[in-house]
Amino acid sequence: MTLLPRPVSFTRGEGEYRSDDAVRPRIRVTSGPPEGYRLTVTPSEVDIEASDEAGVFYAWQTIKQLLGPDALRAAPIHDEQWVLPACTVVDHPRFAWRGCMIDVARHFLPKHDLLRYVDLLAAHKLNVLHLHLTDDQGWRFEVQKYPRLTEVGGWRPTSRYGDRRAKLSTDRPHGGYYTQNDLREIVEYAARRHVTVVPEIDVPGHSQAAIAAYPELGTDGGGVWTDWGVNPRVLNDKSSTLDFYRDVFDELMDVFVSPVIGFGGDEAPGGDGEFVRQIAKHLVRRGRRPYGWDEVVEAGPLPTGTVVASWRGVDGGLVALRDGHDVVMCPESSVYLDYRQSSSPDEPIPVGTVLSLEDVYAFEPVPRSVTGSEPGRVLGAQANLWTEHLDSARRLDYAAFPRLAAFAEVVWSPPEKDPGFLERLTAHHLPRLDALGVEYRPLSGPHPWQTMPGVPGFPR
Repeated sequence: MTLLPRPVSFTRGEGEYRSDDAVRPRIRVTSGPPEGYRLTVTPSEVDIEASDEAGVFYAWQTIKQLLGPDALRAAPIHDEQWVLPACTVVDHPRFAWRGCMIDVARHFLPKHDLLRYVDLLAAHKLNVLHLHLTDDQGWRFEVQKYPRLTEVGGWRPTSRYGDRRAKLSTDRPHGGYYTQNDLREIVEYAARRHVTVVPEIDVPGHSQAAIAAYPELGTDGGGVWTDWGVNPRVLNDKSSTLDFYRDVFDELMDVFVSPVIGFGGDEAPGGDGEFVRQIAKHLVRRGRRPYGWDEVVEAGPLPTGTVVASWRGVDGGLVALRDGHDVVMCPESSVYLDYRQSSSPDEPIPVGTVLSLEDVYAFEPVPRSVTGSEPGRVLGAQANLWTEHLDSARRLDYAAFPRLAAFAEVVWSPPEKDPGFLERLTAHHLPRLDALGVEYRPLSGPHPWQTMPGVPGFPR
């Protein structure tokens, strides 16, 4: 089978469907699993039966995959007939949350590049784009009530060059932010591709950009951070600071229609757990579901409906499940795509543990210790792209692909692994990435122009 992700079942029929014009399938709405579809191709017609609009959309993605790499190009490059093999594909996703987090705070990703990534996620049948919009190194969300958040917090005078322990700097300013209308555009663009954009404003840690703009939010001031790592400065616990962030989240919720809103809660040395709980309660009062990293389970009782992202392994997620919270699995050992892809010295800015393509494909989102009797549910999983060392779309492509394709198969397909995965990837999917213009890492190692000699990393 040549599709990524794998369908639940695939039956090859006799003959081929050929068309000199665009493929025009007959579409019917039927009962079935959410986002599921049945695609039938005969020599005379193409038929889609789907349970919802998302299912129709994913059937179209499968049609593009069956047509071959050129179907994924931005414009036709030949006048030949479109040919589909006669077949029946019955398909639906394993998980409802099939996500990718992109950190646009450490390095800003311009709007056109972000829209391109929405297309790439949709082509891989991923349906959640988690945007990490704020951190110590930059604030990327326009807040009309507090304009200094972007005027001051939206840029920094320099950045670390490689790993922070080398103490090298670029001596080059970096910045950027999205207007609210930019983000409304991104949200609508994604929705038309059945991708939900989940925004995150991180509190009470990772907040130095906000403190630089409004020093009264912190305890000892300071500018936008130019270093990487965990900043000991956090938000103070004053009621005025809580009111400030209620205003920020109110504007965020006016822009983003997602039922889930991220509020961070991670890596906050000495941070106030009550602050985290109050923000979560505010989100619930506004009819949204709070979404925090797994440290939030240590902050005390969280509101019903809170979703927990388990990144420090799976233990935080297991605690959250037992506490009745839904969980998104994203353990750093399996799905942190900024981590180095091999032990080769040619890997650019090698950080973290080795996380190969095979390692990502081996990931199982539901830990063996989950019995199914827990009051919480594993909603799915997401891959995370932190961008301290990914300062451009080209660097993002290198880190993400083809590992993100492997992840997409994991969260869509049944848990059994396909021994033919690498063969399918090499023969069929890498040419699709070529057609899409993705500058992925070759399986044999980086191209010479993808290496970064002399830029220090910190391999573990």
